[in-house]
Amino acid sequence: MISAQWKKYSFSEPKMGSPFNILFFSDDSLKAVVLAKQCYALVDSFNLIFSDYEPSSELSRLNAGAGAGFQKLSPPLWDIIQRAQLAYRKSRGAFDITVGPLSKLWRKARKDKQFPDSGTVQEKRKQVGFYRLMIDTVRHRISLPTGMSLDLGGIAKGYIAQQVVDFLSKKRITQALAVAGGDVVMSKSPNETKGWVIGVNVPETTDELLPRKLLLENKAVSTSGDVYQYFEHNGIKYSHIIDPRTGYGIVSPRNVTVIASNGTDTDWLATTCSILPIATAKKLARENKAELLITELKKGQVVYYSTKGFHHYWKP
Repeated sequence: MISAQWKKYSFSEPKMGSPFNILFFSDDSLKAVVLAKQCYALVDSFNLIFSDYEPSSELSRLNAGAGAGFQKLSPPLWDIIQRAQLAYRKSRGAFDITVGPLSKLWRKARKDKQFPDSGTVQEKRKQVGFYRLMIDTVRHRISLPTGMSLDLGGIAKGYIAQQVVDFLSKKRITQALAVAGGDVVMSKSPNETKGWVIGVNVPETTDELLPRKLLLENKAVSTSGDVYQYFEHNGIKYSHIIDPRTGYGIVSPRNVTVIASNGTDTDWLATTCSILPIATAKKLARENKAELLITELKKGQVVYYSTKGFHHYWKP
């Protein structure tokens, strides 16, 4: 039980292209400010490893060395690539961080407002495939073939949010929540409550929430959708979420919400379940001890698809 002097402190800073919000309870305002600074320094340190937007990051240097043989990885980059390899296997190739050549192609297409021709897309797709990576598990090195580049966009934010909550737990802050874009990680619920209340967006909207909220503690939840980043061509919306098996952004306008025990898993699962058919996505969630909600807009009405256990997390 937390005594009366414990107060809620909330902080927000722009990180990795979206606000990174941290909320926790502490008995000391000065300590809270110091901890928040340490958390954001931690976020920055991971971003300098994982970002493919930052030219000086470890990942960018790794990508620049494609075709030049083995490169030694730092412990965090080795850890997240190991997790991404597991996700690749579990998803049977639907989640693939070697999608970098396609990510860069579609980023440029969105920026230039120029839809790429199918020949270019298929040429880039040939450079994708986790199975083509050479991995030295003894020395923690990997070798990228020429033309390949890694993109951690579908896993890094959830991983980093989890690291922030874990860091706060080590500092004896046991009631905390970190929000990185669509990825939310939390420890114990606030005092005298049954959980953190989390809203889920209505598909294809930026600020409209589903009528029911989630009530969670000691969990992570990620929501994936295309409302912010997409390319419209001949009346079809192509999401920023790319199916590595086709080379194109997905075209089904759905929101995917995944609840699991850690942010790394919810992040990659939300990305992957956006790509897969609904029945396959539900099966993948069950195999990974996660709960899944998919919402779609059909004739102006929200249609729900979910795994059996998801309803346990709705706020009464």
